[in-house]
Amino acid sequence: MASCATTPNTNSWAPFSAYSIDLGFSTPLKSLPLMKKKKKLNQKVKSAALHTPSVLHFPKKPLKPTMIPQEDSKKPIKTNPQWNLLQRVAAIAFDMAEGALISRERQQPLPKTSDPRVQIAGNFAPVPEHPVQHVLPVNGSIPECINGVYLRNGANPLFEPVAGHHFFDGDGMVHAVTIDNGKASYACRFTETQRFLQEKELGKPVFPKAIGELHGHNGVGRLLLFVARGLFGLINNKQGTGVANAGLVYFNNRLLAMSEDDLPYQVRITPSGDLETVGRYNFDEQLNSTMIAHPKIDPVSKELYALSYDVVQKPYLKYFRFFPDGKKSPDVEIPLTVPTMMHDFAITENFVVIPDQQVVFKLQEMISGGSPVIYDKNKKSRFGILAKNASDSNNIIWIESPDTFCFHLWNAWEEPESDEVVVIGSCMTPPDSIFNECDESLESVLSEIRLNLKTGKSTRRPILSETDQVNLEAGMVNRNRLGRKTQFAYLAIAEPWPKVSGFGKVDLSTGDVKKYIYGNGKYGGEPFFLPNDAADCKNEDDGFIIAFVHDEKTWESELQIVNAVNLELEASIKLPSRVPYGFHGTFVDSKELVNQA
Repeated sequence: MASCATTPNTNSWAPFSAYSIDLGFSTPLKSLPLMKKKKKLNQKVKSAALHTPSVLHFPKKPLKPTMIPQEDSKKPIKTNPQWNLLQRVAAIAFDMAEGALISRERQQPLPKTSDPRVQIAGNFAPVPEHPVQHVLPVNGSIPECINGVYLRNGANPLFEPVAGHHFFDGDGMVHAVTIDNGKASYACRFTETQRFLQEKELGKPVFPKAIGELHGHNGVGRLLLFVARGLFGLINNKQGTGVANAGLVYFNNRLLAMSEDDLPYQVRITPSGDLETVGRYNFDEQLNSTMIAHPKIDPVSKELYALSYDVVQKPYLKYFRFFPDGKKSPDVEIPLTVPTMMHDFAITENFVVIPDQQVVFKLQEMISGGSPVIYDKNKKSRFGILAKNASDSNNIIWIESPDTFCFHLWNAWEEPESDEVVVIGSCMTPPDSIFNECDESLESVLSEIRLNLKTGKSTRRPILSETDQVNLEAGMVNRNRLGRKTQFAYLAIAEPWPKVSGFGKVDLSTGDVKKYIYGNGKYGGEPFFLPNDAADCKNEDDGFIIAFVHDEKTWESELQIVNAVNLELEASIKLPSRVPYGFHGTFVDSKELVNQA
């Protein structure tokens, strides 16, 4: 996503050589000569490219590159020993077909939104796993009230892309900083999804990338290959295809990693501060559909609210909730005429607020050579207001909000005196600019949207003044006041897009914004607000902002802890590994960990 002109060679790719499928004959039969050895960079560093030449080029830098052990290139990648002759022949045929697809794709220029040289350049590039490391250097003093684990999810592709790749396509990796009485430790681990485990075992990517690869006729071809490999038993495509790289939530004593294309995955925090994947989590067989990566926990009832959307068949959208003990409510089908991207939603004290916006899925567009993610200008954006405890959607209230696309909603609340529901979100234009290449520059405007339940009308206004306007994306309000009126929001300053140069503390009523900038050449991600839960803390902004920050000059990363009241740096924790720019995080208090499942 950033320019790769100054990118050190610290990317980490799984070892991968040309495929060698053993058919049971005396000599292994190579299916495709998919990779040639790269020149060594003073060390045995190996690429996971499926094809040569690589689509990525990393200039040499006087920095120590990530070490990846060199495998014996003569050793064939192991295949499933239970494959029969037919399956092995089919595997060869499918690999050949995939090679032809790759060659065809490389004859055409990639748009920036699916060009890996753009999407995962610089500090968007992946890193290897890092086992827990204790007693990290700390500058300043970690506040005594902070004890627990800060975790942040992100996309970290195991294999080097062979063609199209979007930043959102990468395998999920969770970075964790444990703080215990002023001391800190760090670890990062892949979330071992079914997709990840199968591809790691096969030594190559076989699951299609939802955004980077599923375009046009080549996308149709990749889908057909995926289905065919499943039919021949070469892969198991019945246990989910998600990457669990977007959201994190701690609910009912479980840490869940999520992406909206699958069920959540449970990740366990070990006593030492390391991470281990427990597995795909269906809430004790209660959940049999996907769940979006932004569920909401009501701070009073402790219930978890969520949505599930389907891009293929009706119902295109379902709403459900979980009680604090983990019991699930029945699904409520929400009537939509077309499958619609539903990345986020909001809750109030009594309602869920569901955005039905203009970014939709039209899989048939792939047949005509286009993208299945479409900005439908003829569709009118609207918000659905539904009672939290609704058993059906009969009483949902739809209110139109023209030309509104909020990728994220930060909060919502009720104002009974005016019969309004107030929604706070970042309105993005062009709506599909994250997914499809656009000539127009992306803008993300923090906005207040008022939905009048009595008149059915809406209004929308920018919260910041025109002179203060900056792109604000990724952030939160005080989670102890979610669904209730809040004064402040803490949001990433996404400039220069898509990097994050700091965060803003925004007064939602006045539009006043106070900025905290990470420093020259330093960039971060989502600012996580951790409230100070001490009994004598009454103010909404009494707490701390926690964020990973990366120095692009020294190629080092740190965790910064900032006082949310005065925006003064309290402490910075030097990390032993580079932390790529990522997505969303959470904090698990040490008291909560005592009862972790």
